Amino acid sequence: MTRFRHLIWIMIAAVGLTLSVSHSFAQQPDADQPGLLPDDSVELDPEYRKQAVLYRTTEAPGTIIISTAERHLYLIQGGGRALRYGIGVGRDGFQWQGLLNITRKAEWPDWTPPPEMIARQPYLPRFMAGGPGNPLGARAMYLGTTVYRIHGTNRPDTIGTAVSSGCFRLVNADVTDLYDRVPVGTKVIVRQKPEL
Repeated sequence: MTRFRHLIWIMIAAVGLTLSVSHSFAQQPDADQPGLLPDDSVELDPEYRKQAVLYRTTEAPGTIIISTAERHLYLIQGGGRALRYGIGVGRDGFQWQGLLNITRKAEWPDWTPPPEMIARQPYLPRFMAGGPGNPLGARAMYLGTTVYRIHGTNRPDTIGTAVSSGCFRLVNADVTDLYDRVPVGTKVIVRQKPEL
């Protein structure tokens, strides 16, 4: 009988733990929260604040190098220097690497989530006009013919994390600064691992 009670208590504990874990996952905020106004009081970790850094590369000034592992975007300045911005990157399964160019730029871009994103997150709007509550934020730079962009965010607390569906997000002040510095045609290199 004691063994039976022990087994019952273990089952009750297991069910309780399962319910509490599933409830906590349900409570986690989604990285894309359409309509949420950005919290301007969020202070970035110093690691992810825009700053001039030493950066050795053979790439030409004006090139953008994105290091998803580091959660940084580098705008090459020449002379062994770069502007470094903190970014949010694609979550597991949505990280990629490659060489592209910026093919289009937009201020306060409209957002039309691609069908693949709608399939994964059916609660998302099918269209959202540009503005402060738009997940693309203040600016967007479109990468090649892909669905990926370098863009702002209405969730500054996600900078330095891996939560997106493959795009690269910056706080709105940083994406506006970058947008003003680079033209259409800018070369963008996306790397998953740092160069040795």
